Amino acid sequence: MSDWTDAIVGERMAVDQEFNEQVAASRFSSQEWGLIMTATEFDIENATDPDEARIVADTSNLPQIMPELGDMREQMAAMGGAAGGNSGGSSGVLDSLKDALGLGGGGGDEVDQEELQAAEQLVQEYADQLQQHLESKGKWEQVRVAYQE
Repeated sequence: MSDWTDAIVGERMAVDQEFNEQVAASRFSSQEWGLIMTATEFDIENATDPDEARIVADTSNLPQIMPELGDMREQMAAMGGAAGGNSGGSSGVLDSLKDALGLGGGGGDEVDQEELQAAEQLVQEYADQLQQHLESKGKWEQVRVAYQE
């Protein structure tokens, strides 16, 4: 089923450009968004029904990469920059020192459920925008049929 996603690479690039504003307004930096997108796959739900078919984000791999987002923020804080949109502030370095000394509140691999939900929601918004883009370009039916093959 990856053939259908290969066929819309150009359309995805256009949506990526359009979606940059939503990413900038989110809690995620563009680097974090890139990581989130690498862990996300897209499917078409109800593909056989032209009226009900829709692109959905398969976010089942996101929990595995969510701890890496925290690592990215800590690296940005250590370099003197702040990852855009996050609320972690400058405590990232202190938190990483506490974790290294075993004084942190929890394991570094714990998944922040609020953060995970925010990522899942943003990815689904992207999927919805991708479908709207395909529909506006008259390519949605072709993509839906290609998915079924």
